[in-house]
Amino acid sequence: MRVLISIVVVLLVQRWNVIMLKKKQAYTVAILGATGAVGKESLEILEERNFPIETLRLFSSKRSAGDVLSCQGKEYKVEELTEASSFAGVDIAFVSATDTISRDYGARLGAAGVVVIDDSAIFRMDPDVPLVVPEVNAAALRSMKRGIVAIPNCTTTPLVMALKPLRDIAGIKRVVVTTFQSVSGTGSAAMDELVDQTKALMAFQDVKVQVYPYQIAFNLLPQVGSFGDGGDCSEEVKIVQETRKILEMPSLRVTATTVRVPVLRCHSEAINVELERPLKANDARAALAEMPGVIVYDDPVKKLYPMPFDVSGKDDVYVGRVRVDESITNGLNLWVVSDNLRKGAALNAVQIAECLIQ
Repeated sequence: MRVLISIVVVLLVQRWNVIMLKKKQAYTVAILGATGAVGKESLEILEERNFPIETLRLFSSKRSAGDVLSCQGKEYKVEELTEASSFAGVDIAFVSATDTISRDYGARLGAAGVVVIDDSAIFRMDPDVPLVVPEVNAAALRSMKRGIVAIPNCTTTPLVMALKPLRDIAGIKRVVVTTFQSVSGTGSAAMDELVDQTKALMAFQDVKVQVYPYQIAFNLLPQVGSFGDGGDCSEEVKIVQETRKILEMPSLRVTATTVRVPVLRCHSEAINVELERPLKANDARAALAEMPGVIVYDDPVKKLYPMPFDVSGKDDVYVGRVRVDESITNGLNLWVVSDNLRKGAALNAVQIAECLIQ
């Protein structure tokens, strides 16, 4: 009987490419990019959610090596990430560094049996790598041919969180989204630059422009990422492709315009959806309110709607300004705000890890 069970397990692993984390009381966890904005947020979330950690390995560039960070009441010294770095015994690796780091270490760790949860764009559209938002498509974790799970772009995650309940109740034909993305999506250096430029302008001094092509303080930049031949930014292309993959709707019509705004944290999105069937605003609110991880904050009479100021540091995706769009058949408008460092990145990654150890 035991032999038969073993054969069945092997066949399941071979057919479905299931990554089976050995059940443990606690796990050895590594964070690559531990001193970055997302890495630090990951440490906070691992502690807040009491993730079962036996050993924690923190890696960064040479510049931050030697720093000491804390998690769950313990202090950990940051190691320099090099080709000679050993990951022996590591169960789960959160990779929140650069695309180059993900490319160089993601496949290597996955092939060595480490479950890699990657925050870069490198693996998102790889057909052998699941792109996961647990509330939307946790079932995709059944197939991990390369030992890697990708998390979506920090704008795609709140978008699909809002779209899923609408698709389930009324179907979706077309999506138009305009994003208003905070500087923390670019990293700590961009956050510092916004603060420094603001201080300089308030003191009637010249500003230094280093991270973005233009001054970001008191300004808007209708460009996130690099421009392609057709005029779309790379961020806009990511939103389109990732939304289709996560929702398993390869022909879904999606168009995006991305704007960088002088806000430290939280991405906001104005979303217009063309549905397959009529849906009243109150019915849309009810469907959204039932979606795990979504908070409906919408009362026009009381001027209640989500704003970055209120959503910063929160785990949920906030939705407001829900209203019927009379300009198209079965149209709906909504406004979405989420913390890009939390649900847009670190929290989503930790939730994936929680799914894998259950």
